[in-house]
Amino acid sequence: MLDISIVIPLYNEEESLPELVAWIERVCAENGYTHEVIMVDDGSTDNSWKIVEQLSLEYPAVRGIRFQRNYGKSPALYEGFKATEGSVVITMDADLQDSPDEIPGLYKMITEEGYDLVSGWKKVRYDNALTKNLPSKLYNSVNRRLTGLKLHDMNCGLKAYKRKVIKSIEVYGEMHRFIPVLAKNAGFRKIGEKVVVHRARKYGVSKFGWERFINGFLDLLSLQFVSRFGKKPMHLFGLLGSLTFFLGFVITIWLLIERLREGASFGLTNKIGFYLALTTMVIGTLFFLTGFIAELVVRNASDRNVYLTETKLGWKEKEG
Repeated sequence: MLDISIVIPLYNEEESLPELVAWIERVCAENGYTHEVIMVDDGSTDNSWKIVEQLSLEYPAVRGIRFQRNYGKSPALYEGFKATEGSVVITMDADLQDSPDEIPGLYKMITEEGYDLVSGWKKVRYDNALTKNLPSKLYNSVNRRLTGLKLHDMNCGLKAYKRKVIKSIEVYGEMHRFIPVLAKNAGFRKIGEKVVVHRARKYGVSKFGWERFINGFLDLLSLQFVSRFGKKPMHLFGLLGSLTFFLGFVITIWLLIERLREGASFGLTNKIGFYLALTTMVIGTLFFLTGFIAELVVRNASDRNVYLTETKLGWKEKEG
C-alpha cells in the first residue's frame, strides 16, 4: 500500500498545476514517501485538463479524473476518495495557497500521533479581511458551537485522514465544508488541527463568493438534522405531529365544554378557537405524513453521488 494519496480538486487552475505537482514530487522524494497524486478536474473550461494529461506523462504518480461539467468540490473529493490507494489521504487546493511542505507534518500526526483526521488551521491569512477573513471567523465560531468540534478553520482545504475515515464517510452536496463533522458522526473521535502556512494567491482569482457562507450555514443546519434524525425521521416529525395534534385536540375539548356550559345554541364555528384547533390538528396530521414519507425515502434511498466522468488517466483496468 502507498504511504500517501494526495487528492487535489481543481477548477480552472491551469497556471498553478505544474508548479504544484513539481513541489509535491520534491517533498515526497525528500521524505521517501511512496505516493500518488489524484487530480480531479471539476469541469474546467480552460486548459487545466491538458495540463493534467501532460503531468501524468511526466510524473508516474499523477493520475487524473475529469468531470464532464462542473459539479462542485464535494463530488470531486468523493470521486478522488474512491480512487485512493494510500494509507494516509491528504487533500489540498490547487491554487498554491496550500503549501506541500506541510505534508510531512500532517503525515506524522496521522501515523505517529494516532489522529484519525487532522485539519489545517490558516492562523495567518492573506485573503481580503472584509470579504473572507471576518466572515470565516464568524462562520467557524458558529460551527464550533453547533458541532462541538474545537476547530478554528473547519473549511481549510488542507487536511489529512486515515484511509478508513474517507472510506467511511459520504461527501455529497456541499458537505466538504463539514468533513470533520461527518467523521465525528461516523465514530472517529481523535480529530485535531495543525497550524499551516497560508500563501497569497499567485495565479487566477478565487472561485468562491459571499453565497458560500449563507449556503454553508444552511448546510450545517441540514447536517445537524441528518446526523440526529437521518435514520429515524419519524422520531422528529412524529413528535412534532403528536404535540401539534394534541394541542388542537385540547382546544377542541375546551370548546365543547364551553358549548355545554353556554347552551346548545352556542356554535363552535363562531369562535376563533375552532379555527385554531382545526389548523393545528391539520398541521399535526401533515407532520405525521411527512414522517412516514421520510421513512420511505430513507429506506429506499439510492446512491446520492452519481456523476459521469469523461476520462481517467493513469489507471490500469482490472479484469473481474
